[in-house]
Amino acid sequence: MSLPRKNLLTVTFLCALLSACATGGAPPSARPVAAYSESIELAGRLSVNYQREGKPESLSGKFAWQQSAARIDVSLASPLGQTIAAISVTPQQATLTQAGKTPRTAADIDTLSAQTLGWSLPVSGLRDWLQGYAVAADGARFAASPLRDSVTTRDGWRLRFVSWQDGEGAAPRPKRIDAERSAGPRADAVALRIFIDPVQP
Repeated sequence: MSLPRKNLLTVTFLCALLSACATGGAPPSARPVAAYSESIELAGRLSVNYQREGKPESLSGKFAWQQSAARIDVSLASPLGQTIAAISVTPQQATLTQAGKTPRTAADIDTLSAQTLGWSLPVSGLRDWLQGYAVAADGARFAASPLRDSVTTRDGWRLRFVSWQDGEGAAPRPKRIDAERSAGPRADAVALRIFIDPVQP
């Protein structure tokens, strides 16, 4: 006995849906973030809103990020490509160099960048954030996804992974990250908006 046309269409649709699920895996919005890598190279754009001596300031520019297990190198440039600062971080020390100025070193790059640039670039946090990871306020490891896109970190940054791009094996990688920190006893308020260029294969 043949099925009525309406029922046949319904069965056909369900079979196609099940087949897609079996072969394609979870939909993009439900896929976990790409696996963390100790060594990466990224570039993109950065905009910053911050307070300096009680007055609101803002700037925007480009960044290049290179990290390995033992070192991070960051270059900050103006929208026209003029270098603003170069930062290197190793387990022993952090160094920040600005054009025409003597390099400055410290153990804590976040504090050093705040003192030198006027706003804090959270390099230690970005090592994780740029790949969709963070340490949450409770100390647990956080892995973002398009369905789980926000967290407050242990050091008080509120993160939102706004948009995504495909990484290796089509696993999502962050494309835009918004990060905010309120003013506190030892730091002024800062808001960062980070846009990451597509990773080249």
